[in-house]
Amino acid sequence: MSPAIRPLIGISCYLEPARWGSWDRPAMLLPEQYAVSVAAAGGTPVLLPPLAGIDDVTGRLDGLILSGGGDIDPARYGQPADPHCGRPSPARDQAELDLFAAALEQRLPVLGICRGMQVMNVALGGTLIQHLPDVVGNDSHSPEASGYGRHEVRVEPGSRLASVLGRTDLTDHLPVLVPTHHHQAVDRLGAGLTATAWTADGIVEAAELDHAQHPFAVAVQWHPEAGDDLTVFRALAAAASMSPATEPVSA
Repeated sequence: MSPAIRPLIGISCYLEPARWGSWDRPAMLLPEQYAVSVAAAGGTPVLLPPLAGIDDVTGRLDGLILSGGGDIDPARYGQPADPHCGRPSPARDQAELDLFAAALEQRLPVLGICRGMQVMNVALGGTLIQHLPDVVGNDSHSPEASGYGRHEVRVEPGSRLASVLGRTDLTDHLPVLVPTHHHQAVDRLGAGLTATAWTADGIVEAAELDHAQHPFAVAVQWHPEAGDDLTVFRALAAAASMSPATEPVSA
């Protein structure tokens, strides 16, 4: 009998200053829970550094995660920078836009998380709210400076996301409690994206492409890697398992 196969899931990396031991250097890094969550969901995580040409690797992947992180340069969506907007990372912006474009072209399953959702939206011509407290009047979307708060989101019944989360009852409007840490969010949706979850204050918390456009392209504004629910990672791994085999699981 052939061994089970773990799909190879690429995860985009941060590009940030970092300190370890006596060293203080720019680093390409990723919070460990992204890789831990992918592995726990049945995939093999591969970290993708924000380098020019990194999108060439997508032909070797079975799935892609665009991870969270800093703010996208507002020039990418035709706006001047708000004073609250973070320092841009042109290399990371370009690498992730290229990765997403390659994923679309190759119909590679893709999951956007927080910044990753914003990258997907900007890539498809959408715009962002640059500082949520100016819109909603509070810090409920990012209540902790270096941690995650919790808030409820309402998921659209009948959406792919509802199915992923096990909300198969078409009348089920009960909210889902999710980990949150973001000060930006989707404003105008990009072409082809449909909003599928919202907070009580009306902020879009998830979006997806129709199955006819792409086999699996789902984005969430929250941080599933910071919680205990692996359903979105399992859904990505399941979609990625339809791709060519890459690695046999050890007995």
